[in-house]
Amino acid sequence: MEPLTAVKLIGLPFVAYLAGSIPCGLVLTRLFTSVDIRKAGSGNVGATNVRRTVSLKLGILTLIGDALKGAIPVYIATAIADNNNLWHEIYISIVALSSFSGHLYPLYTKFKNGGKGVATAAGCFLIISTAATFVALSVFILFACWRNHVSSGSLAAAAILPVAVRMDTCSAALTVCALIIAISIYIRHKENIKRLLSGREPVIWKKN
Repeated sequence: MEPLTAVKLIGLPFVAYLAGSIPCGLVLTRLFTSVDIRKAGSGNVGATNVRRTVSLKLGILTLIGDALKGAIPVYIATAIADNNNLWHEIYISIVALSSFSGHLYPLYTKFKNGGKGVATAAGCFLIISTAATFVALSVFILFACWRNHVSSGSLAAAAILPVAVRMDTCSAALTVCALIIAISIYIRHKENIKRLLSGREPVIWKKN
């Protein structure tokens, strides 16, 4: 292995974590509004809270930014790692988990005020397994519309993701990566789960 390639391979997970740590929702709301998103609504820096408390436009931009934090490092990982072997799959999983961890525990805000990871996970797996991502996205839309909660869609999509990744890739490493991310998403949604069970979770649209 060439020295430059080795440096890239070793350095990318750290770069992925730093990229994942960028709080897109916080950056966008500070640039375009006077709102501190950490003190508004649910206090979460993710797209759902930005959309709900600030604007749909900034919510969409936050969603795109959070997804790109996962997609770009994983895409680079697929380009520089050796193809078609177990180490390739493990390496991609490490990079994906690094970016995802950065979003949950961002360095720039002293590991606090991280998001719930759904958009960043979607960005990672859009590159890892496009088919599995579209399955999860379809489940998200179905449950979000049915239950009228973004969190319901997110939890359902997280639950189906490891199964879809396994069926599409037949990779144990990528499936374990998806499973770790799915469990983490459930942990980050623990307050949402409590509100769903008690009927206090905010709805997407109010019924007349």
